[in-house]
Amino acid sequence: MRNSWVVQCFLEAIQPAHLEVALSALDSLEARAKQVESQWQRQIERAQYEADLARRRYKAVDPDNRLVARSLEREWNEKLAEVEKLEREYALGPKPAALLLTPSQREQIRSLAHDLPAIWHAPTTTFAQRKQLLRWLMKDVTLSKRGNVIDVAIRWQTEALTRLAIPRHKMSWEERQTSPQVVERVRELSPAQTNAQIAALLNEEGERAGMGGSFTVSKIEWIRYAYHIPAGCPERPKAAPTGQRGDGRYSTKAAAELLNVDVSTIADWCKMGRLESVRSTPLGPRWITLTHEIIEALRKPVKRQWKHRHTRPAC
Repeated sequence: MRNSWVVQCFLEAIQPAHLEVALSALDSLEARAKQVESQWQRQIERAQYEADLARRRYKAVDPDNRLVARSLEREWNEKLAEVEKLEREYALGPKPAALLLTPSQREQIRSLAHDLPAIWHAPTTTFAQRKQLLRWLMKDVTLSKRGNVIDVAIRWQTEALTRLAIPRHKMSWEERQTSPQVVERVRELSPAQTNAQIAALLNEEGERAGMGGSFTVSKIEWIRYAYHIPAGCPERPKAAPTGQRGDGRYSTKAAAELLNVDVSTIADWCKMGRLESVRSTPLGPRWITLTHEIIEALRKPVKRQWKHRHTRPAC
């Protein structure tokens, strides 16, 4: 992925308009390199002149005057060492000849700019050839990690610098991980939605589970467990100690206590349509909708106590 960004910068840089700018910059570098070359040559020539002068002085001294001869010999050796030092430093430095282009070479570069994208993508172009093309324009590429971003610094042969910020390629475990956006969405929906409702909403919104595929109840349960998200609307009544869920619905037992009736009466009223209820499965627990008006209309003053009939023993 990062290579594609570098290649894109390379192909953009080789466009004719950009190439002319680069060639102009190269002209400036060539002129500066020639100045540096001239300075080196003058320094070496000056040092060589002083070394030759010290040699002539040493040769001209009377051999019987040993003290003066030793002093002049030492001076000659120091001047020779200075010449060797300058020549060594010059040899290790960059050579301006590497930046020089003949007029024919410049024309070849200009014509290549029109054909390079096709040449780059041609199946006959090898990886080694593409790499060589990059080296002709790029001096080096530096990568540095910054959070979830890779900073790419491209230094061109003209010493110009191009910087890119590329999203870091995810590791395999990150690819399987639920995205932070989905986790926050589950946290947002949990207080007033069941697991089944959350799964349905996420699927409608086009979200994808970390392992791929659509969301299910079990996947929502795992997300809540992994990220410590409490269930505001559980399916099991025991998970709601107060008997009321986050969506306002009551368990059958809690509804019966509020209305002063038996649990069986609540079930009958749900079947008759007097009470509205929801359940995740046909045989699952009911969750009852109770408003203030419904409670006022259906609440019994006193819960009816059912008495068992006793028969009198025969005499």
